[in-house]
Amino acid sequence: MKVRKVTAAASVLLALSLTATACGGDDDKDEKGSGGGGKITIGIKFDQPGLGQKTPDGKYEGFDVDVATYVAKKLGHKADDIEWKEAKSADRETMLQRGDVDFIAATYSITPEREEKVDFAGPYLLAHQDVLVRADDKSIKSPKDLNSKKLCSVTGSTSAQNVKEKLAPKAQLQNYGAYSQCLTGLQSKAIDALTTDDSILAGYAAQKNFQGKFKLGGFKMTNENYGIGVKKGSDLKKKINDALTEMVKDGSWEKAVKDNFGPASYKNEPAPKIGDIVK
Repeated sequence: MKVRKVTAAASVLLALSLTATACGGDDDKDEKGSGGGGKITIGIKFDQPGLGQKTPDGKYEGFDVDVATYVAKKLGHKADDIEWKEAKSADRETMLQRGDVDFIAATYSITPEREEKVDFAGPYLLAHQDVLVRADDKSIKSPKDLNSKKLCSVTGSTSAQNVKEKLAPKAQLQNYGAYSQCLTGLQSKAIDALTTDDSILAGYAAQKNFQGKFKLGGFKMTNENYGIGVKKGSDLKKKINDALTEMVKDGSWEKAVKDNFGPASYKNEPAPKIGDIVK
């Protein structure tokens, strides 16, 4: 009789254990950003003012942050559910492939090479390579005016080299370690222009300490289609596309543009249609 009582109790415990395990599986699913609440991990830049920046007080702000927060909400996650993770340019594909993040919104241009490794939702912004010059500089009105000018970009970037090879062969390239150093050089007149994506330039120019000091050239030298990266084959792609469509429709996209780029007088392109990649 005692053996039968122990067996019955063990059966009850086993049933309870299986039930708990099943509930735990649902929680894990929520944590992977599939909707219904729970934690979600999003990759952004930490060092790009106006786009993705971690502030000294530990907050996160910028256009990419606003877009990612909106998307996460539409996926069923509150702002407090978001774990922000730094997504440096060279690490983005690996982070998605390993499952370190659920999606990445980090000035992530959609290219055929990247699409072989990850999937993209969007695009959600069409940017262009441009230049930033001093507000009182009237000598640089077109890319050819960069000839004989000191042109700055960050080490490892192809932006300045593209200008020299295709548009201004006599430009004097200056490679600095960070965009902030280029801005300091631009302000002190050690350099004449800084080149990278216009959205990044606008983000810097919109900062309080730089407002009114710089202006964008408006040259539109390349097309950069920013997308939200997800793991290859992820069902999040469609859900994120639906969220981006709603963000444009309800006016939140336009508000995010004005909030983050407005002080730089950034003449942004209209919100792109989902799947519409401008070559």
